[in-house]
Amino acid sequence: MKTVFSYAKPYKWPIVIALVLMLIELSVELIQPLLIAKIIDDGITAGNRETIILYGSIMMGLAILALISGVTNSFFAAHAAQSFGYDLRQALFKQIQAFSMATFLRFPTSSLITRLTSDVTMAQNILFMGLRILLRAPLVVIGSLVMAMLVNVKLASFLLIGIPFLFVFLFVMARKGVGYFSDVQRRLDRVNRVIQENLQAVRLIKAYLRGVYEGSRFSKVADLLRKDTVKAFRMMELIMPILLLIMNGSLMIVLWFGVGVVRTGDAQVGEIVAIVNYAFRITGGFSMFSFLIVAFSRAQASSVRMEEVLLADDDSEIIVPGESENGNEKRGALEFNHVTFHYPGHPEKVLSDVSFAINPGEKIAVMGATGSGKSTMLNLIPRIFTATSGVILLDGKSIEDWPLEELRNAIGLVPQQSVLFTGTIRENLAWGDPEARADELEAAAEKAQIHASIQRFPATYETRVGQKGVNLSGGQKQRLSIARALVRKPAILLLDDSTSALDVKTENALWEALEGERATMIVITQKIHTAQGADRILLLDEGEVAAYGTHEQLMDQSELYRKIAESQLDEEVADDGEQRKEALRLRTDH
Repeated sequence: MKTVFSYAKPYKWPIVIALVLMLIELSVELIQPLLIAKIIDDGITAGNRETIILYGSIMMGLAILALISGVTNSFFAAHAAQSFGYDLRQALFKQIQAFSMATFLRFPTSSLITRLTSDVTMAQNILFMGLRILLRAPLVVIGSLVMAMLVNVKLASFLLIGIPFLFVFLFVMARKGVGYFSDVQRRLDRVNRVIQENLQAVRLIKAYLRGVYEGSRFSKVADLLRKDTVKAFRMMELIMPILLLIMNGSLMIVLWFGVGVVRTGDAQVGEIVAIVNYAFRITGGFSMFSFLIVAFSRAQASSVRMEEVLLADDDSEIIVPGESENGNEKRGALEFNHVTFHYPGHPEKVLSDVSFAINPGEKIAVMGATGSGKSTMLNLIPRIFTATSGVILLDGKSIEDWPLEELRNAIGLVPQQSVLFTGTIRENLAWGDPEARADELEAAAEKAQIHASIQRFPATYETRVGQKGVNLSGGQKQRLSIARALVRKPAILLLDDSTSALDVKTENALWEALEGERATMIVITQKIHTAQGADRILLLDEGEVAAYGTHEQLMDQSELYRKIAESQLDEEVADDGEQRKEALRLRTDH
């Protein structure tokens, strides 16, 4: 918990003020039984009205002081706790943003969401309760015992009988509670994961009529969460009955022996009342422990989970803003030199000894079967992943030696799955360059063949994009993603099968518009007609370079490429034949 609660240090003065006010409130609470004893013994029993009024007025004044202290304490405690929660959540989010992909993949997305929400709330609540009641509970117990001893040592000693046992019992329960509530938080991660998957795939679930199955899957994980939560709280609920049993037993002993002491004149009635009052306060203090142990156990479990994120910085990305050594101009020459890669924790090689070179301004098409390592190869260029061995050179310099910000500023990446953000079309395009002018955004949209579609929307560039672009077609999302990359004016443009949803006419218009771009282009595609328009074609087979050259060279030299080309050509011929047959049938019917 040390790392997590270090984020409370900037608010040490509000915390100190809150603690001082809590101590004032506690002091009033501990003094009141003594004043009640005075009123009974020196006022009521002696028939002294002035004493009753005096001590009654003092009690009233102290009650007002306690009220003011309590309210002000709540204000400072809330300020410190909420500010601490804000800083902690910011630190977690910033740390996640700095994760390399290798680190990011160690944490399920649903788990990170839980840590940023539920776990932060747990830590925030325990700090607030610490300034309000967490420290108050043990101080009430200890203070009440001390004050009871000052009133009457003999009677107060009976209260000490069960207290050592209770402290040991509470310590053991707190240790067990941390383990139980760690399990609860892990179950909550799984529930969030199922919810997240279900919401993301809602269309598919409806189309395949899998709602009942998904409902039963959710019921299973939710039931496991319920069982673990019930188990944890059942154990915690044992605390209160045992506390009350021991403390009420001690109280009964005090009353039993108190009667005899009063009869012998060794104690006055007011002293008995004061000790009983202190006993009730001790019982109340211990009662608070049952609630606090639950809160502390959950906060402890949550803190461990948050520290896993905060301390996972061994391979985090370090982005240092600064001026480029050679300005922002990159030629875009790329070279893979014996590059091998496997994902962390998986020894199987995704890429093996990949070597090839691309000249500045060239357009390279990358082809290969599913799982041949095409997308992985693209992700190595902006250092989303780092090559296991070998080196990748940009303009003759290893990408490891380029400052990360400078490297990525030179690259425009269009991922395989188009990702758009909630906001307007203009805001999504400006992701490429927040400083881009309106005419630059529109120029990029025109090149990406999406400008005309945007103009048909009622709000044009101010049209709101739904979550993940739900109100746009697949082709529109792909073209917006391409436009967003073009806004960056990148030296290297990486297109990961980003034209799969485009028809032939639109795709051809796109490539024609991109011919004037001064950028090195690497295009992953499954279409032979797209590959034919590239300067060279890289063919990958099971993570290795199977062939590299022009379309004509690969048709002569690579049997694998020839089979791919011939199969697509046969499909196109078959499609043409079917279209001709359909046209002939329609003419015959008429």
